[in-house]
Parts: sequence; structure tokens; C-alpha cells
Amino acid sequence: MDKLIDGNLKYLEADDTYASARADTSANGQHPYAVIVTCSDSRVPPEHIFGAGLGELFVVRTAGNVIGDFERGTVEYAVGHLNVPLVVVMGHTHCGAVGAALDAHGHHAEGSLGKLVSEISGAIGTERNEPAAVKLNVRNSIARLRESAELQTVKIAGAVYDIETGKVE
Repeated sequence: MDKLIDGNLKYLEADDTYASARADTSANGQHPYAVIVTCSDSRVPPEHIFGAGLGELFVVRTAGNVIGDFERGTVEYAVGHLNVPLVVVMGHTHCGAVGAALDAHGHHAEGSLGKLVSEISGAIGTERNEPAAVKLNVRNSIARLRESAELQTVKIAGAVYDIETGKVE
């Protein structure tokens, strides 16, 4: 908790960029140029990866960048109410959620975690190559988004972030 409090103080003391962006977005609302659906992994910070500031990205994060009703509804909000023209589903290398689906023991997860692993397992099928499985999981999340009538006209792209190199493909 102390680290979070200290980090917030540093954020508040940072240069005027944050203060002016907070004032602008508070007065004028947010106008993100992209929705980024990605993993909750702490090594995958979308704003850092894409060099984006406050109000520029609308970020949805779940373990394994899995899409369910709440995530799809969040993307629908961004597209329908904020007029965001682009949705990017971004998986990443060394994903623990995809790894759990690849691991035979991962199939024994229970409860909500079991449902998440099961969704990824269904997406990757018999694939056992981790990079290929990450891509299949991204494609599955895109397909889940495409189930929405509200998202039929928006551009949806897939991407994979390499946590070692920092490159997004």
C-alpha cells in the first residue's frame, strides 16, 4: 500500500503534462483513438507500450485477454459512446493464462479460473506451440468481439506483444 501511495504522490508531482491532461479530459471528456484489449499481466502496460498519454487509449484487461459479456460490453461502450474507431486485441509472449491452457494440469482449474482456462483451451485446441497458441487465443477474442452487432463496422485488429523485446507485431 505504501508503494501505491508514494507512486500517486510522484504522479501528482510530475511535470505539467499530467496536470494539463487531467484538466483537459476532466473538462472535455475522453477521446481515445483506440481500444486495447489485452492481458492483465503486469509486464504488459499498454500506455507504455504505445507511448500513449491520459485519455488516448481505452484499455480492457483480463487474464489471457479473454472476452466475455462484460469485456464485450466495455468495448461496445467505447465504440458506441466514445466513437473509438479501432479495437486491438493484444496477446503477449509467455502468457501465464495461455500457459495454463497448454499445461495438462491447467485443465483442472476450478471455478471462474477454470472457465477462463477452458475458454483459452477451446481457442487453442490441440496446438502445443506457445507462440501459435497465443495467436489462436487472440483470434478467438476477436471472434468473440465480432459476435456483437454493435461492433460489425469497427476495425478490429490482432497483435502480439513480445515481453522480452518490447515489439508489437
